Amino acid sequence: MNRKLYQEHLKNIVLAALFAAMVYIMTAFVHIPTHQGYVHIGDGVIYLAAALLPTPYAIGAAAIGAGLSDYLSGYAMWVLPTMIIKAFTASVFTCKKQTIINKRNLLAIIPAVIICIGGYYIAGVLLAFLSGSSFNAAIVAALADIPSNLIQGVGSSVLFVILGTALDRSGIKKIVSNHNTSKI
Repeated sequence: MNRKLYQEHLKNIVLAALFAAMVYIMTAFVHIPTHQGYVHIGDGVIYLAAALLPTPYAIGAAAIGAGLSDYLSGYAMWVLPTMIIKAFTASVFTCKKQTIINKRNLLAIIPAVIICIGGYYIAGVLLAFLSGSSFNAAIVAALADIPSNLIQGVGSSVLFVILGTALDRSGIKKIVSNHNTSKI
C-alpha cells in the first residue's frame, strides 16, 4: 500500500473510531427506556458517519458504537442483532456525493428507518421466542416496540438533517470525504 493510501486508510480508521464513540454516547446516554430496549438519537450519528465515510468504515463505526451501547447499558442480548441492524442501516447511505445532505442520502433515510423497525421487530420476536414465550406472544411483544422505533427513526432523521446541513455549510465534507480518491 503506498503512502497516500495508507494515510487515507489511517484517517478513515480514526474517523470511524470517533464516530463509533459518538454513536455510543448518543445511544447510551441520550435515551429513553421502552418495552424491550430504549429510544435514542444515535442513529442520526450513524447516518452522518455513513454520509462522510466509505461504507466499510461507516459500517464498523455503526456496529461498534451501537453494539457497545447495548452491552454497556445492560442489554447484552441485543448486541448481535443491533450490530447487524446498524451495519445494514449504514450501508444505505453514500459518501460519494459532494454534500452530506443530498437527494440520495435524504431518500436513504426511508430504507434506514425500515431496516431498523423491521430488524428490531424480527430480533424481538426471535429473542422473546427463544426466551420461552410462545410464538404468538413473541409476535405481540415485538409489535409493542414498533411505535418507539418509528419515533427513534424520525428523531434520528431530524438530527441527521440538522447536523448534516450545518456541516455542509462548514465545508467539512472536503476535509474528511474520500469521494475523489482511490478505493482501498
